[in-house]
Amino acid sequence: MSGINYFGIQLSSGDASERLQHALRQVKALIFPVEGIVTGGQITINDRGEESCSCNVRDALAIAEARKNGLHVAALSERASEAQRHLLQHIGIEHIYLGCRHKVEAYESFKRESGLEDEDCAYIADDLIDIPILEKVALSITPIDGVEYLRNRVSYISGYEGGKGCIREIIELILQQQGKWEFSEHPAM
Repeated sequence: MSGINYFGIQLSSGDASERLQHALRQVKALIFPVEGIVTGGQITINDRGEESCSCNVRDALAIAEARKNGLHVAALSERASEAQRHLLQHIGIEHIYLGCRHKVEAYESFKRESGLEDEDCAYIADDLIDIPILEKVALSITPIDGVEYLRNRVSYISGYEGGKGCIREIIELILQQQGKWEFSEHPAM
């Protein structure tokens, strides 16, 4: 098993928490899908057929803090929803990729546009469609309500559900580990 890399996890090298801390210190970008992570697993359509979206205010505040501290934030979706676009712009997400037939292509575009490499990126996902990106990034994450298959294969499982604080937790962990989370009562891990 020596040297095997499985979903961003080096199976045979060192302490797991040490590897996690190292990955958190290196992260320059946090990427996630809209459905399942920003909005949770819900799509709301009113009686006129119009979609509406919402997100957790704590997640939104953490996104603002991340951007203030130089972390790139990107959101991807297979759907081309104007409601999603308005929500993502409102909460300050700088890189928005909607209507992606293949999310991995949007991820590669994001890296090129931002001058980043896989080892600079963390990705949060809750379902199987995101495996191709999870396999590339330095830090792969799923929320506690992510599908079982992912929970057994990612670098980190958030204690929060998607759309309910998962983004906030990950941003805090990244910024704490990088010494940039000014609200921390405790020193970095």
